[in-house]
Amino acid sequence: MRVLLDANILISYLLTARPESAATAIIHAGLDRRFVTLLPEELFMEMRRRVATKPYLSARITADDIERLSAILGLAGEAVPPLRGHLPEVGRDRKDDYLLACALRDRADYLVTRDYDLLDLSTTELLYRIVSPGEFLRQAREARVL
Repeated sequence: MRVLLDANILISYLLTARPESAATAIIHAGLDRRFVTLLPEELFMEMRRRVATKPYLSARITADDIERLSAILGLAGEAVPPLRGHLPEVGRDRKDDYLLACALRDRADYLVTRDYDLLDLSTTELLYRIVSPGEFLRQAREARVL
């Protein structure tokens, strides 16, 4: 199973890292190689930008936290090359188009997010599912991946 995580999942993990949280369960399962975590550089660029521009986040997450998480995920996940050229305009929020393009190009089975701009997209035409963290955990357990 190939999984692309939205930056909001990684940020949630850095904010809470509670054992019972969905973000923690997903990150730990990826680190345990229960599935392949796709790691586009654009994802970490988005994290850095969001943390730097939001005082609530920058007060709680350091650049070192992001780099450590990136390095740890890099040991267990699959780095994917940066996207080139024009991105198709698919989502309501243009900033999310890189996730949709990466999920397609890198053959993701799931895009896991809390972003309703993505969750509200119809996935019947996509080759992957866009799901919330809770739904991903439910489906992965049902498939006996977790």
